Amino acid sequence: MQPEHIRASDADRDKVAERLREALAEGRLSPVEHEERLDTLYRAKTVGELAPIVEDLPSPGYDYASMERHSSDPSGMEILGSEARDLAGQSKGSENLVAVFGGCERKGRWLVEPRTNVSVLCGGVELDLREAVLSQHEVTIQVAVILGGVDITVPHGVRVINNTSAILGGTDMHKTDQVTDPNAPVVRLTGTCMLGGVDIKAKGPKRKKKKR
Repeated sequence: MQPEHIRASDADRDKVAERLREALAEGRLSPVEHEERLDTLYRAKTVGELAPIVEDLPSPGYDYASMERHSSDPSGMEILGSEARDLAGQSKGSENLVAVFGGCERKGRWLVEPRTNVSVLCGGVELDLREAVLSQHEVTIQVAVILGGVDITVPHGVRVINNTSAILGGTDMHKTDQVTDPNAPVVRLTGTCMLGGVDIKAKGPKRKKKKR
C-alpha cells in the first residue's frame, strides 16, 4: 500500500491542525482560510489527503508530505562543525534557569537545549544566542516572569515565534528579523509575563577585541 493511501490517525490530524494554528498566528493564513482548511482537514480520511492542506506552508521541522521528521542535526548559530556536534552530544533535553532577586545569564559558546525553562521573580535573565549552538532545528524557551525581565539576543537569520501571554507586561520583538526561510533555525517563546517583560532583538556577531 502506498503511504498516501494509509488511513489518517487522530495524531496525524492534530499535527496538521497545530501547523494551521501556527500559520494563522504568523499571518500566513487569514481566519477564513484557516477555517476552510480545518473543515478540509477533518473531512480527510487518508494521509495523502492531509498533505495538500499544508503543502504551501513552511514547516518548522515536520514534513507533512511524507509524515517524517526533518534532520535533527544541531544548528550552530555561526559555525556548525565538530565543536557544535560535541556540544549537542551533551544535551540533556532541558535546562532550568532561575533568577530570584538576582540575575542569570548565558552567553558565548553554549548549548541551547530543546527546551529551556526560565523563571524570574524580581530579577533578570540575559540569553545571548549569537555564538550558541541549538541542540536541534527548533528550540523552545518557556518563560515565567513576575516583576522582572528576560533579554534575549539572537543572530540575524533566526526565526522567532512568540506564543507568550502577558498580564500587565509583554514581549517586545520590534528588533527581530522577519525570517521566512523554512530552513532557518527557530526559537519558539512560550509562557507568561506578569508585571514584567521579555525583550528579543537580533544583532550581528560580537566584535572580537584586537590584541595589542
